[in-house]
Amino acid sequence: MYRIAKKAILVKKLTMGEISIKINIADRVYPLKINMEEEEVIRKATKLINDRIKEYQDVYAVRDKQDLLSMCALHYATAAINAEKNVVKENEHLADGLFKLDQLLTDFFSK
Repeated sequence: MYRIAKKAILVKKLTMGEISIKINIADRVYPLKINMEEEEVIRKATKLINDRIKEYQDVYAVRDKQDLLSMCALHYATAAINAEKNVVKENEHLADGLFKLDQLLTDFFSK
């Protein structure tokens, strides 16, 4: 009976699209269970992190993985904050343009 239940759980996980992968960041392996659709993004993010670590290691001659990971975290957190600011600016610009367009249409149809 236990084996049947175990297989049912496995089938359920497979049908939900969950997979197990292993990623390597800064010479450490991390096993993950993720949705199948996320695999490409996670592997690409892993590569970006490892490339950034290598770049910092070469440029700054830093060998401590913790320092390299901290520098990576700062880099990507800064990039995320800047991207968020840009989205807010774009949304404000778009809202302003829509408001002006609405005023023009209101004026046009009021005549």
